[in-house]
Amino acid sequence: MSYSDTYRQWIASAELSAEDRAALAKIKGDDDKIKALFGAELEFGTAGMRGVLELGTNRMNIFTVKRATKGFADYVNSTGKDFAARGVVISYDTRHKSVDFAIAAARVLSANGVRVFLMEDVRPVPVCSFAIRHLNAAGGIMITASHNPKQYNGYKVYGDDGAQLSPEATETVVDFIGKSGYFGVAEADTALTPASIKGKDGFKADKYITVVGAVIDEAYFKAIEKLALSPDAVKKVGKTLKLVYTPLHGSGYKPVTTILRRMGISVTVVPEQAEPNPDFPTVPVPNPEDPAALKMAVALAKQIGADAVIGTDPDSDRMGVAVRNRDGEFVLLNGNQTGSLLCSYILDRKSKNGTLNANFAIVKTIVTTNLAADIAADYGAASFDVLTGFKFIGEKIKEWETSKEFSFLFGFEESYGYLAGTHARDKDAVVAAMLFAEMVCYLKTIGDTVYGYLTELYDKFGYYCEKSSAVFYDGINGMNEMRAIMDKLRETKLTVFADVPVDAVSDLDAGIKYNTDGSMEGIDLPYSNVVKFHLEGGDWVCARPSGTEPKLKLYVSAKRPSPAAASAAADTYLKAMSAICK
Repeated sequence: MSYSDTYRQWIASAELSAEDRAALAKIKGDDDKIKALFGAELEFGTAGMRGVLELGTNRMNIFTVKRATKGFADYVNSTGKDFAARGVVISYDTRHKSVDFAIAAARVLSANGVRVFLMEDVRPVPVCSFAIRHLNAAGGIMITASHNPKQYNGYKVYGDDGAQLSPEATETVVDFIGKSGYFGVAEADTALTPASIKGKDGFKADKYITVVGAVIDEAYFKAIEKLALSPDAVKKVGKTLKLVYTPLHGSGYKPVTTILRRMGISVTVVPEQAEPNPDFPTVPVPNPEDPAALKMAVALAKQIGADAVIGTDPDSDRMGVAVRNRDGEFVLLNGNQTGSLLCSYILDRKSKNGTLNANFAIVKTIVTTNLAADIAADYGAASFDVLTGFKFIGEKIKEWETSKEFSFLFGFEESYGYLAGTHARDKDAVVAAMLFAEMVCYLKTIGDTVYGYLTELYDKFGYYCEKSSAVFYDGINGMNEMRAIMDKLRETKLTVFADVPVDAVSDLDAGIKYNTDGSMEGIDLPYSNVVKFHLEGGDWVCARPSGTEPKLKLYVSAKRPSPAAASAAADTYLKAMSAICK
């Protein structure tokens, strides 16, 4: 069926509201727009699906959500009656249509005989992941577009371990989704509205749907409180600490402020960014990686003389921070720096508390700083690299729970995602905020600062600088163009990159590391469309496609004797890689 035929099928559907039909009628004759909306299906990758809120097969809307949920319901039912009886947790953030999509998903699951635990109000990603494990559910659905702009929403799917689905399981779900149409998806005739479920913890909406909330929250807080490492320091300075927090209009406000209050740490919230708002009116994008997102928080911190700033994204799985440098000015730390600091803090406190086990290990992704590996080795802990995507960190936790070979201590990725503990299997900005605030308290009691602590790590292990960028490919053929660039990187046998000799090239799609001396090594990682160049001296350059959009992500790392030299080398690498990929 052509995209024009699909457009006509949609506009003729009796399931469209009058408003939806009018919206589609407006684009009649606009072939480019029709092709953009109906020329492809929104890709359901290993990170689920994510797209602009609009009608069409290539957009996020109630029809693409119901179709995806029917596929997930079929997947759950295919694993046996026990899985359907265990149920699926559904959570959602503060974005446009999030609660509507969550309710629609609950109705579809109910109609297919799958038990549902529907959150009564917005909850962050880590609470969804925790709830799956706490309730022994078969899986979960999180309605969120994470840190994307306001016009986006998304749909993430979790397995029974609380981690996002593996690539293999995702393929099965995609097969089931492909067998379902966009219209005629059965839904339970259950009266659910945002108002009817809010605050109704334990409410049984129908035979399959139960509303959950406060009981899950309390269990979650009790679980992460056990991860605290410096109660004495918090007791000394927690009440007088000046800390600014912004949830960026997202789901982190209640859980982050609650856990800090329970610990005894004082926090000032940016008032203009405290309340949920799907338009995110005070920021260009609600992404703590973007300096503009923390601008108001830093301004407030300067005003009240705060020590540090913490910000979380709409689904509270990412955390960004700002701290004072030696001149007293606020500087933003990147994900590699914050992750390395938390890694070092956890290892140091456990070492001094006498609770650092010999088999502790940290896990990071292949595009995350090697500084963390150096820190772990210094404490006698192992470190492991996994593919990009927190699901792979979750897989390591699951593997070690069975093998007992290692005990998971901390995991993180450069894109501002961190996890301490095994209560959840996805990024947890709530526990990250708790540990970061506690670290500020601890350092204050020993006469140190976060910036000073970071400088000490660099002085000891060398100055690492990691940078990243993205190359976007527009239009309906964007995904194909991106794949062609990846093929080009594999076929071009580089021996020198930006005047630095190439020691080896890792092609994760082939599972082989090609050394420049002609030898080859197997790579103990799942196959993935990733190419990484290992440069002389330990530097590296990596390219990988986004799993949800036509965007090629580029990562580089350089280590030098000084910050300026490391930054300059990273810039050179990034410029050279961008030129190759355009």
